[in-house]
Amino acid sequence: MLNVIVADMATTLDFYQRLGIAVPGDAATAHVQLKMPGGFSLELDTAESARLWHAGWRADPASARVVLGFMLASREAVDDRYAELTTAGYRGRQPPFDAFWGARYAIVADPDGNDVGLMSPVEESRRAWPPQPSPGP
Repeated sequence: MLNVIVADMATTLDFYQRLGIAVPGDAATAHVQLKMPGGFSLELDTAESARLWHAGWRADPASARVVLGFMLASREAVDDRYAELTTAGYRGRQPPFDAFWGARYAIVADPDGNDVGLMSPVEESRRAWPPQPSPGP
């Protein structure tokens, strides 16, 4: 998956729709998932949405506009991979936390400073509303 933090959701959705990407008719204003061929997911988030799930971005919005996302097998795998990467010297940008959408989620910067999200499968029973901001690094 690829998350992109956008300035204007309506304009961004218009752009991708003109590229031929199917945009859901009920597209939300803060977060929209565009499903691409082959199972790839392009996730669009407004600044309001990103503030909830990315402590590193919240602290410095100029630090990231894109997050490369990787789905891991379990909630424990997110914690283990985050610990493994940060112990190896990679910078943690968002410590693992139970995200309001029902997944375990964390972010680590790659060697070039690109944000890489680590996410477990979503568990419906773990969804929480209203969303609370993620813990800081």
